[in-house]
Amino acid sequence: MQGATISRRGFCMCCFGAAQAGLAGWLTPREAYAEARGLVSLIKDSAAVAPIVTHRLRNGISALEGSGGNMAVLAGPDGKVLVDAGIRVSRPQITKALADLGPDPISHLINTHWHFDHADGNEWLHEAGAKIIAQDNTRKYLQQVQRVEDWDYNFLPLGAGGIPNDTFASEHTLKLNGSTLELRYYGPAHTDSDISVHFAEADILHAGDTFWNGIYPFIDYSTGGSIDGMIAACKTNLARATDATIIIPGHGHPVSNRAELQDFTNMLVAVRENVAALKKQGRTRAEIVAAKPTALFDGKYGNFVIDPAFFTRLVFEGV
Repeated sequence: MQGATISRRGFCMCCFGAAQAGLAGWLTPREAYAEARGLVSLIKDSAAVAPIVTHRLRNGISALEGSGGNMAVLAGPDGKVLVDAGIRVSRPQITKALADLGPDPISHLINTHWHFDHADGNEWLHEAGAKIIAQDNTRKYLQQVQRVEDWDYNFLPLGAGGIPNDTFASEHTLKLNGSTLELRYYGPAHTDSDISVHFAEADILHAGDTFWNGIYPFIDYSTGGSIDGMIAACKTNLARATDATIIIPGHGHPVSNRAELQDFTNMLVAVRENVAALKKQGRTRAEIVAAKPTALFDGKYGNFVIDPAFFTRLVFEGV
């Protein structure tokens, strides 16, 4: 997937999970955002037919790619523990992927934040036996209509079964299947509901949408997102990680590492500095977009749905 166009697979991989290769239809980044009213429907359509790709990691932990954000699963006698729920139309594929990981029932679900591509499957997973855990703001947002201006879309509240029933403000620890799961709140970052999940013994960190592997990220100012918070979250993750740490990003290839996170962080810092300097000179948003402050990074991060111009506008809003 190079150049100006992007397949349905690339579209969903970079923005809301990987879909199957070869799906009909191509969208340029600009076309995708020009059709913002239909974007969520496109994402759901792709998720309905996309296969789930399982990446087995270590200590009984796997990453699932293909429905919304990248999911993690810890299997064992205490039941399967999921990090993020994907999109509900992927239920058949997710059910099969979970069954392939062993006979243990679903027992726990952790939401890294409130966005539908990470929490839309909450209700059916709760019906299947999951106790849902999240940061306080995730519970708040999932109980209300949420309008995301950049998507021009109103997300309806989840049903009662999909609302997290165990929430926390800053930190929470679980001990399941011989593993210690450390949940930590970032503060405002991608949203103001983001958490990380660290599987301590396995040294696997699920960073949620504070890390988009190899692609420009979305920052949701509608619910407290912040470019400075994104950078702070990345620095927090870098401080916790070593060269041996497996890092699961919210989007992009689901098996990553500290070096790729460092590159992503460096990009965020540099683009923020470039945009802030131009804004301080009194340049308008359109002028700053035209100046291409992301140019150094576009070859690596800019070939997907959130194109350089859109990412520049997101950064502009936060500096």
